[in-house]
Amino acid sequence: MNHFILFTEKEKQEFLKKRKDESKFGEHIQLIPNLTNIYDDIVNLDVDYVIFGIKEDIGVYGNHGRTGTYKAWDATLKILLNIQSNAFTLAKRVLVLGHLQYNEQRESLLNLDNSKKKDLHKIRSFVEIIDKDVTCLVSTIVKAGKIPIVIGGGHNNAYGNIKGCALAHNERMNVVNFDAHTDFRAEEGRHSGNGFSYAYAEGFLKNYFVFGLHENYTSEALLKKMKKVKSIKYNTYESIEVRNDVDFKPEMKSALDHVSDKHFGIEIDCDAIENIPSSAKTPSGFSIKQARQFVNYFGKHSNATYLHICEAAPTKKTATKVGKLITYLITDFIRANDN
Repeated sequence: MNHFILFTEKEKQEFLKKRKDESKFGEHIQLIPNLTNIYDDIVNLDVDYVIFGIKEDIGVYGNHGRTGTYKAWDATLKILLNIQSNAFTLAKRVLVLGHLQYNEQRESLLNLDNSKKKDLHKIRSFVEIIDKDVTCLVSTIVKAGKIPIVIGGGHNNAYGNIKGCALAHNERMNVVNFDAHTDFRAEEGRHSGNGFSYAYAEGFLKNYFVFGLHENYTSEALLKKMKKVKSIKYNTYESIEVRNDVDFKPEMKSALDHVSDKHFGIEIDCDAIENIPSSAKTPSGFSIKQARQFVNYFGKHSNATYLHICEAAPTKKTATKVGKLITYLITDFIRANDN
């Protein structure tokens, strides 16, 4: 895999900020010293979770979104590695594997004009290469009996997560998506707005639940499409938090009932969380507390197969905020499975 970069002991030490009488999370995680074959390297490793990053925003640019999602991985590492290692954080159960990186391609593709059809085609064609990398990596981790935790990039990477798990288990996957948008748009070339529609059309996705859809940003055509397909269900942010037609906790149960009969993925789009720097930042969304409760609730189920946190687009000023948010979600997921 040409675009994969292993996370090394040297890099870890650069991120770590040690303190006297404290034990940091990063001091107790597992690493692979040399990459030979990912499956062979991790299958017998005494860990449950494999964390890796995706440093890209090409899928977001192909969807005319705000770039910057490639920065989320580094922002997360700076915080995650420096939280406390204690009875609550379970660092020894975690392998930090590394990340996928597309620096050269990103530079050339983001210089293209995505309002021009020819340029847009080039951008979206490259997303298919990212798809293959994510699919391969996720499939290998799941085949090795571990749970992938995927950080960064655009929501285009949901496709690779779903396909990778489906291939590993040789069956279609279910997914619950905490998101302001369906990302079930037309199959018009790959981008961050159609990862789920492509996965569904190609037979990798079965049951799909969109949690917290924003009514102002969902087309009538999409609503009609989803109503026709019984395996797709959704609720809206407005029905839960504005009109109070339904309550948050019972809606989580409804979503779990829809996806938990087989292996399912947990997708967290930071666009759904209020005032988080992301490719489609919202001033009106779920709270960080609700996002954490969501991850905890679904993470407890034995069929939870992966966690994907995407679309965060930190700046220098907001990198710590984003890193802390994603770190909370990662550790909430790990703790949920421990209970």
